[in-house]
Amino acid sequence: MTTTEEPQRVRRERVKVKKRDRNKAVTALGLALIVAGVAVLGWVAWQFWGTNWLSERKQQEVVGSLEAGWAEGSDAVRTDFGRATAILHIPRFGDDYAVPVLEGSSDEVLAAGVGHMEDTADAGQVGNYVLAGHRVTHGEPFAELPQLEPGDEVIVETRTATYTYVLDTGGTDLIVPFTEDWVLDPRPVNPDSGTQPPADAGKHLITLLTCSEIFHTDNRSVVFGHLVETNPTD
Repeated sequence: MTTTEEPQRVRRERVKVKKRDRNKAVTALGLALIVAGVAVLGWVAWQFWGTNWLSERKQQEVVGSLEAGWAEGSDAVRTDFGRATAILHIPRFGDDYAVPVLEGSSDEVLAAGVGHMEDTADAGQVGNYVLAGHRVTHGEPFAELPQLEPGDEVIVETRTATYTYVLDTGGTDLIVPFTEDWVLDPRPVNPDSGTQPPADAGKHLITLLTCSEIFHTDNRSVVFGHLVETNPTD
């Protein structure tokens, strides 16, 4: 072997080593991207399907616990997810639509039903009975809220009575930023021109709240209604 052939062989070996190292790096990067992609898809699948499956089971569990508690004379039942007080029925959403109402608006509450907002009237009382729920994920109890129309019924079942409300506004009539807390007032008045809730003194109101878009948004769709019938439980 000549003296010039040795450096050439060494250079060729170095090139091969660099190529192997580069190929390993590319392979590692590719695997990392695949793993990341699978993780993202898994997270999306869990959010849009897994949480719904789990929340539907929670809703059924809470409804069952609530009905059992009512049979024993309890107005409310404490569950693993919060204090349940009522069952919500919205005929436009189907004859089998029965979602538990729990007190508060924590993540745990909203993952098991709809939340009765703090410091708002109770079902059937004078004032504003405000319910909030997810539009997507976690059981998405208000997924079809934009389809609601004036005149639709919202029925709230408690141990002592069933309250029937009729909507005054539709599901797409009013969208507000989440910071607009006037919708929680006992006699809510829209400070802007446009959709106004019924605001007569002594009204028994109901307000439904959910996200205005199917993806993350700071805006809320708002629906107002008023009580038309109270049927005491026999």
